[in-house]
Amino acid sequence: MHSHVPLWTQDDVDLEALVNDMNSSFESLYSSCTVPADSAPLLHNGQPQRPTYQTHAQPTSPHQRLRRSQPMHILAIIKIFSEDGFGKMLEIPPDMTARDLCQLLVYKNHCVDDNSWALVEHHPALGLERCLEDHELVVQVQASMSSESKFLFRKNYAKYEFFKSPLNFFPAQMVAWCQETNGTIPPSQLLQIFLNSSSCPEIQGYLHVKEMGRKSWKKLYVLLRRSGLYISTKGMSKEPRHLQLLADLEDSNVFTVITERKLHNAPTDYVFCIKPKKVMNELKELRMLCADDEQSRTCWMTAFRLFKYGILLYQNYKIPQQRKTLLSHFSAPVRSVSENSLVAMDFSGSIGRVIDNPVEAQCAAMEEGHAWRKRSQRMNTLGSPSPLHPSSLSGVIHRTQLWFHGRIPREESHKMIHQQGRVDGMFLLRDSQSNPKAFVLTMCHHQKIKHFQILPCEEDGQMFLSIDDGATKFTDLIQLVEFYTLNRGVLPCKLKHPCTTVAL
Repeated sequence: MHSHVPLWTQDDVDLEALVNDMNSSFESLYSSCTVPADSAPLLHNGQPQRPTYQTHAQPTSPHQRLRRSQPMHILAIIKIFSEDGFGKMLEIPPDMTARDLCQLLVYKNHCVDDNSWALVEHHPALGLERCLEDHELVVQVQASMSSESKFLFRKNYAKYEFFKSPLNFFPAQMVAWCQETNGTIPPSQLLQIFLNSSSCPEIQGYLHVKEMGRKSWKKLYVLLRRSGLYISTKGMSKEPRHLQLLADLEDSNVFTVITERKLHNAPTDYVFCIKPKKVMNELKELRMLCADDEQSRTCWMTAFRLFKYGILLYQNYKIPQQRKTLLSHFSAPVRSVSENSLVAMDFSGSIGRVIDNPVEAQCAAMEEGHAWRKRSQRMNTLGSPSPLHPSSLSGVIHRTQLWFHGRIPREESHKMIHQQGRVDGMFLLRDSQSNPKAFVLTMCHHQKIKHFQILPCEEDGQMFLSIDDGATKFTDLIQLVEFYTLNRGVLPCKLKHPCTTVAL
């Protein structure tokens, strides 16, 4: 019998620091809800002073009097929307962070808590959106939004992907030292230099910059530093006298432009925007920028976040992992689905062994698929209906899965994967629009979206589903997804992250 088991690696965790962090989080959650002792003026007899605007009778019972030690529950009302357009009203404390609110929504809606949920600031009038950082206060962000803007609750697998594979996000030719023409940064030190506030790295390159208040664009040499976003007024010169400040990082946020490029007359599809916090609906006040490809746009936007928040982003990234490690001491470990955590195992002997030979491992994967088919054939022999028969449970059970999205068009599947992170292994399944008996697997690899048709095939009077012209067959889509989660097969990578939506 062959199976796959995880290889476990554990990092050393400073439990004392983690507990202090968790305690401080709880303290900050309630600190704003408690009236400070020095905020209530006292009379000469030591009793609380009564507000002068109250005209109704004061309570005389000692239990009815407001004591200074009692918490004053001041809550803010916000509305969160899901992908289907429906919203839910929530009351939250003013110091609730985006991470805390996502955790609350995960709990209330029984979602899988994989630390990939995000709160999205969405501006339909401007055609902009961005994911809030985990530490941002939701009420503060809402104060800078117009009445038409709203919060969306959505998956974002790419939020901290740059910590896992920084070289994919920062091309060597775009990263340099400030004021040095050929000052390249060693790849191994990339993240450390970005997170070190005393260092002076920069992102450099050409961008299309939209002129303020006009529809025309100019291709200019742009520099992104901790101090701000600059354009060079003289070619590629980095001399201070040739640099003009385009946007300040402290008072601005970076947004993805979700409207069509023709609305802004953009030269490419890879548009992003620097929006000052004080700007509500004034489109002319936005700094519209356009890159030549998706990797360049991702590099500029990721570097903006790193320069703006620095070590805070790394702390946001590490906290869920530390808490997960802490909880693993008290509960069963959660299986990792990372690329290197699953290995082929042979349990046919008295003890299990790791299969090191890639050819043998591939054979094990094939035998695993054949075992599924044999179990299905035995079930059919005992009288269960054909897997693809309309009345069969196996023919419709995939519609209950979070990764199945029915008859959505190809363009909608592209949009969903783009919105939820565009990382390797992101996937969804949908009905084929060209073949009513087929399905389509849509997945992402190297920031490119690819489609694989899943066709029915017959063998020995039984119907199966296959993605590789019958070489590997499955009785239903759930088996297919389980197999390609463990085995790459004909796909460019294993299936890792299901593209899901949730109804609030």
